[in-house]
Amino acid sequence: MPTSTPMHERQIELTEGDLAALVADQFPQWGELPVRRVRSDGTDNALFRLGDELVARCPLLGDDPAEKLRQLRAEADAAGTIRQATRVPTPEFVDLGRPGPGCPLPWAVYRWIPGTTATAADVSDSVGLAEDVARFVLEVRAIDPRGRTFQGTRRGGLLTRHDEYVADGLKAGADMIDTGALARLWERLRETPRTEPDGWTHGDLMPGNLLVDGDRLAGVLDVGQAGVADPALDLQPAWNFFGPNARTAYRRALEVDDAAWDRGKGWAFAQAIGCLAYYRTTNPVMSGIARSTLLALLADEQR
Repeated sequence: MPTSTPMHERQIELTEGDLAALVADQFPQWGELPVRRVRSDGTDNALFRLGDELVARCPLLGDDPAEKLRQLRAEADAAGTIRQATRVPTPEFVDLGRPGPGCPLPWAVYRWIPGTTATAADVSDSVGLAEDVARFVLEVRAIDPRGRTFQGTRRGGLLTRHDEYVADGLKAGADMIDTGALARLWERLRETPRTEPDGWTHGDLMPGNLLVDGDRLAGVLDVGQAGVADPALDLQPAWNFFGPNARTAYRRALEVDDAAWDRGKGWAFAQAIGCLAYYRTTNPVMSGIARSTLLALLADEQR
């Protein structure tokens, strides 16, 4: 069933029946597979299991099928690049679906990766997990960018380009957290210098995208933001998930200097402040992660 309260204006509400009809029409070889919606705290796609081995990722937003198709093809290319470079399971692209009844945009099918999300596991202070995630990040960073640089409009370029977005988030969240202290922190972080060139990043290392087995990394999901960007972007787990001991281990494993560490704080800040109030009622898990991220940043600043 679609979510009872949409997270976004003009959100596409696709049902299990809608997707089953699309699959039967476009992929008759999978037409007999059961279709089950996957409960997820993600904000960009509705997820549906197709049998036991496949998952459909159906965009929640967008009004340009051609542009969405370009994005899905870029995501599939990034998925292949990361799969070849890393040791833990990551998304494996299978095929693209076309728009149809109930679904005005193209959609994608990937292999299902089993595991428990870090959001659902009590592993935030696992040094072993922090070291595993750092190893994944180093493997992604080792991918040759082939001269490419950041070309996006979301996180990953210059912190100063997010001033308006941050200001809007601070205004919206004024009744939820000490936005005065956060504004002062942003003023410091946004000016952090950088000398490193752009490199490959996952770009969205939220706890819901980390799969664990016990307290070790078992997979990494969602490469929708993967690409060439500021390497400090993948420092976000230090603030959006890890506790103090794991945070220290993560920094040590990645050999992060002070400037990169502060840029990582800046990217974690920019992501969190935009989610804090926006998802307060429609996605409380995402809003809660945003609040805990910002509180961790403030606590570290006080130290």
